Amino acid sequence: MLDIKITGGTIVDGTGRAQYRGDVGIRDGRILALGAVAEDARETIDATGRIVAPGFIDVHTHYDAQAFWDPALSPSCFHGVTTVIGGFCGFSIAPLTEDSASYIKPMLARVEGMPLETLDQAVPWNWSSFAEFLGRLDGRVGLNAGFFAGHSAIRRIVMGPRAVGEKATSAEIEAMQELLGESLAGGAMGFSTTISPSHVDGDGQPVPSRWAAPEELVALAGVVRHHEGTGLELLPDTTFPDGTAELMADFSVAGDRPVNWNILVVSGAPDAEQRVTRQLAVSDLARARGGEVIALTVPSTPQSFLTLRSQTALHALPGIWRDLFALPPEARIERMKDPATRDEMARQAELLATSGTMMSFQGHLGKLTLRSIRSPAYKALEGRNVEDIAAEQGQRVIDVLLDVAIADDLETVMTFDMGGNDQATWDIRGRVWADDRTLIGASDAGAHLDMIDTFAFSTTVLQKGVREHAVIGLEQAVHQMTQRAARYFGLKDRGEIAEGFHADLVIFDLETVGRGRTYFRYDLPGDAEAYRVYADAEGINRVIVNGTVIVENGVHTGRLPGKVLRSGTDSRTVPIGALRS
Repeated sequence: MLDIKITGGTIVDGTGRAQYRGDVGIRDGRILALGAVAEDARETIDATGRIVAPGFIDVHTHYDAQAFWDPALSPSCFHGVTTVIGGFCGFSIAPLTEDSASYIKPMLARVEGMPLETLDQAVPWNWSSFAEFLGRLDGRVGLNAGFFAGHSAIRRIVMGPRAVGEKATSAEIEAMQELLGESLAGGAMGFSTTISPSHVDGDGQPVPSRWAAPEELVALAGVVRHHEGTGLELLPDTTFPDGTAELMADFSVAGDRPVNWNILVVSGAPDAEQRVTRQLAVSDLARARGGEVIALTVPSTPQSFLTLRSQTALHALPGIWRDLFALPPEARIERMKDPATRDEMARQAELLATSGTMMSFQGHLGKLTLRSIRSPAYKALEGRNVEDIAAEQGQRVIDVLLDVAIADDLETVMTFDMGGNDQATWDIRGRVWADDRTLIGASDAGAHLDMIDTFAFSTTVLQKGVREHAVIGLEQAVHQMTQRAARYFGLKDRGEIAEGFHADLVIFDLETVGRGRTYFRYDLPGDAEAYRVYADAEGINRVIVNGTVIVENGVHTGRLPGKVLRSGTDSRTVPIGALRS
């Protein structure tokens, strides 16, 4: 007898081939039969009028810490995701020592927007090796989850406080190689690092990996080639200054693996298409040198929620802004009342706005919309644009912004309107998704909890890309988020509806599937005031992981059948060029 039989659905199998009507038989966590399935089952799911697809694979998350306090891995589980990969940007939480943990926690709080109180109280921090970390998660995650070993974690262990501010000696590089090799042998899915100027630690300093010389990065990438089923990630300055493209190519060649980078955003900027062309040219250079570089691209313009209290918001602004965010909130408020301070804040914001860098949008303070205001004195301004309010009141943008924020104890929630909702921009996205130099994903789920909403990438693709803007067909959209993603990471028997494959499935209504409204959830352990940006899924009827139903019509069943993925055991090596059309 089957465990589950799904009947009457339209199967989109993940390969890109045409959909077809049929049943799916599941037993012992695997797909046993397809087509007309006559065998009885303990549970039958009627999928008439619904799409049955492989579960979606999220190719860039930071669920390493959240897995301990939210093993369901929400909200990803509700949006049809059945497999997540984490440990990116060099920010893994293994390997670990007592000293490195004391550094990593405030670093994650600053750079990835995870409340320090939550990290302290809800994560045990009781492992040392990568293998031990994975062992802590065995049997207690709702989704399949694999994790990369991060450069900053490894560098801090080997170099101690010198990891920030100094180059590594040859002996230290060798020690890092040895520790990385142990982590890969212990199941890490690959090696991740960052050189992005946006990544700073708890003290506002560049994170450890940003102090590495190119030869250190290349030497560590070279370790990966000796371990089956492993990969590489390098987060660059996405303006790609001189030498960056060459470094990424060398990184890929040294490891003999494709390397992915985050994040290619198709926004509403006038030069969006030209920017995409420049960024994807990095892949062409890598291929010419015998390597492979793949861009991760989000399916819509990210909606960023910012406050002047959070350190993960506007701290990337230069000069006085950075100084202010180094102060406690109370002292910050007092400084922000000073006219001279406001003058300098406005000047520095203008400099950033005209800099042409990846963070230049943060300098356009007038483009902020006041999404949530607590103060009764300013509540009527909620939902309005700062620039419009300033023009109406005859004030400067900086004064409107700070007056409201100070009255709100810096808790005013704001968003930047970066555009990108027009058909022309969606047409560009469709072309980007079809390009073999990209992967759809880059959700950052589990990080920037109070800041971004990109976790709903899968339902956004189906709602916006397939149904509303028709820039990608259903079969290709599912293929991009399932089989193609599985092939990139070399995942064994996942990403496809085929006999013998793991039964990771999602059942959805194509006419209604999408993301619900964005709202705030106050459910983070250890901090009653902390919230996370959240959106429910719509039109997702069932989510099945390894043959077990985990979500039924928007409600989690409480079951945790996810498998902790280990390199070599659950993945195979992906050759250079394997994803090319």
